[in-house]
Amino acid sequence: MGSSSPLTRRNRAPSSVLSVFLVFLCFSASSNAQSTPVFACDVAGNSSLSSYGFCNAALKIEARVADLVGRLTLQEKIGFLVNKANGVTRLGIPTYEWWSEALHGVSYIGPGTHFSGQVPGATSFPQVILTAASFNVSLFQAIGKVVSTEARAMYNVGLAGLTYWSPNVNIFRDPRWGRGQETPGEDPLLSSKYASGYVKGLQETDGGDANRLKVAACCKHYTAYDVDNWKGIERYTFNAVVNQQDMDDTYQPPFKSCVIDGNVASVMCSYNKVNGIPTCADPGLLSGVIRGEWKLNGYIVSDCDSVDVLYKNQHYTKTPEEAAAISINAGLDLNCGSFLGQHTEAAVKAGLVNVTAIDKAISNNFLTLMRLGFFDGDPKKQIYGGLGPKDVCTPANQELAAEAARQGIVLLKNTGSLPLSPTTIKTLAVIGPNANVTKTMIGNYEGTPCKYTTPLQGLAGTVSTTYLPGCPNVACAVADVDAATKLAADADATVLVIGADQSIEAESRDRVDLNLPGKQQDLVTQVAKAAKGPVLLVIMSGGGFDVTFAKNDAKIVGILWVGYPGEAGGIAIADVIFGRYNPSGRLPMTWYPQSYVEKVPMTNMNMRPDTSNGYPGRTYRFYTGETVYAFGDGLSYTKFSHSLVKAPPRAVPLRLEENHVCRSSECQSLDALGPHCEKNAVGTAFEVHVKVRNGGDREGIHTVFLFTTPPAVHGSPRKHLLGFEKISLGKREEAVVKFKVDVCKDLSVVDEVGKRKIGLGQHLLHVGDLKHSLSIRI
Repeated sequence: MGSSSPLTRRNRAPSSVLSVFLVFLCFSASSNAQSTPVFACDVAGNSSLSSYGFCNAALKIEARVADLVGRLTLQEKIGFLVNKANGVTRLGIPTYEWWSEALHGVSYIGPGTHFSGQVPGATSFPQVILTAASFNVSLFQAIGKVVSTEARAMYNVGLAGLTYWSPNVNIFRDPRWGRGQETPGEDPLLSSKYASGYVKGLQETDGGDANRLKVAACCKHYTAYDVDNWKGIERYTFNAVVNQQDMDDTYQPPFKSCVIDGNVASVMCSYNKVNGIPTCADPGLLSGVIRGEWKLNGYIVSDCDSVDVLYKNQHYTKTPEEAAAISINAGLDLNCGSFLGQHTEAAVKAGLVNVTAIDKAISNNFLTLMRLGFFDGDPKKQIYGGLGPKDVCTPANQELAAEAARQGIVLLKNTGSLPLSPTTIKTLAVIGPNANVTKTMIGNYEGTPCKYTTPLQGLAGTVSTTYLPGCPNVACAVADVDAATKLAADADATVLVIGADQSIEAESRDRVDLNLPGKQQDLVTQVAKAAKGPVLLVIMSGGGFDVTFAKNDAKIVGILWVGYPGEAGGIAIADVIFGRYNPSGRLPMTWYPQSYVEKVPMTNMNMRPDTSNGYPGRTYRFYTGETVYAFGDGLSYTKFSHSLVKAPPRAVPLRLEENHVCRSSECQSLDALGPHCEKNAVGTAFEVHVKVRNGGDREGIHTVFLFTTPPAVHGSPRKHLLGFEKISLGKREEAVVKFKVDVCKDLSVVDEVGKRKIGLGQHLLHVGDLKHSLSIRI
């Protein structure tokens, strides 16, 4: 897809639905005068509506939904199966647009939301991958809360919807994936914590009623979706071959956490097939898992035009009516696009789908709108009715965007020259294609920000700077090396701001290598060689790069990864470089060498290594090869040390029933359920207490990771994350961090058929350099 406009660059849908949405956007852009929200049951304007049960807020939501569904004709019902849901004038129900986005701030992607003179912009937080690097669950939720407040404020003046198709919680499995930037990284626990935290921030109301929604979030793209367009292999036709172990161990946990822990209102099924079946037509994945096992309280929506794709691109059905029927029967409730609106009635007439299935689908959709208060009359008389333009882009919200960037920025290398001293540096050379960018900082699925502070502006606010792009863009075929080296040779210090942008990694655009784009490596090397003072490399990107050359270059004294740091990126970058903020971010994904992608096809979905063919595995949990930087890497300007205050016993016996098979035969593992795992079973839970000391002369924030290495059974991970806590310590201060460990939940692994098992034998707990072994036995 082209990059001529935000919609065409980002639109998930093939062209069949594009023209409709472009027309809608044009209409929306010309309708900025609208200043009232869209809502149903306007009893004040039409008193006859008060007689309808679905307009009676005193009734239970389920009764209201049933009343509404019972009043609709088949054609009216079908109109509620698509994202631009047709209104029913006779019942006082206006047209509602379901598609809005809020990945890291209220976005203009999707026709449900736009900006105007009334609200010209919204707070643009860092792209998700950088926020995840903070490892701060309270931050994830705080950002969600601000975004939902701004969304409600915009809804109240007719500029936004109430349903947001965010967050993206897919696992960042392969470093080439163009959409890895949208995700919380490669680790299932971190991704799950991010997913539930951000969802809670978006959805939870101030009244605390779990059945009411501030806005409705949506976790996407379900499931095993992480190939967009790699060497001609596209998401629209890609078949992800995934074994059950990897499905339950890696790909599903963030979605499960969204539904069970976050109580998310929606899950979006993806374009790809999983093991030969399109996800939006898979009853096992939709009705079976999401709604059956996890008990989703909400609706399942297709990625845009996915139903059309499974018919036209994947040729999964012979007719469009079969495609409509198979999706609805599988458990799909809402179609982003127009396909179900066009073909469902014919599917009913052909006997392929019954009206009861349609009733069930639209009931799930109405249930969500009921929880949002859409059918409760004028929203200005409801809990968030007082919000408006004054509540968007507030100073507090913009400061939170800066703080999120500060907390996420990762210091990867420091030979001792950082932080820079603003008093000793008289001139700072700022060089690089990303040194003075604006839109690059906010990544994709963006909105119009409140304002920008570029890296150059942030640095120039502290010291005198000279500036040169060095490359006209990140993919530059020619670098202005001569001018750049001259600038660096005359400056007391040099900051190179390099990396990627959406022309390199994006939706529908996967990378083919891990090298810096264009001539950037040559620019960096030559500038470092010529520089008079210390050289700092700032990498702005979603995915990692093979920067081994810079890691090993003695002239480059420091390396910072800043993700796509949001509207206030320049403030945060300057604060870290000059020591006003002590960096605390940690990498949420592995940085691999270029050699990795030269031998590993992006399409291989297997997580575990295979010694028979030299396949090295994926992510820190299974990858056996060399890294440029590892998951969890990140330095501070101070020194933290750990000591174990309370540890579990060296031997943890599990008490089995007398007739348990493992009493009479040798077992490698036990099921992670049964009497030995019940809540009050002896020895199944313990605490790990870690004393953390800041031994340096400046305050700092530190993330404490608790990892475990289980016994080598069932292809268990090399190590995996059990928990993490972020603490702030003053200089020479210490504190104790406590982790609760449940043997059956936390020390179990997923076996080859997807069941959780507790490995018998030695388990190794890691915190920093500390290691503690314990043996689980019968």
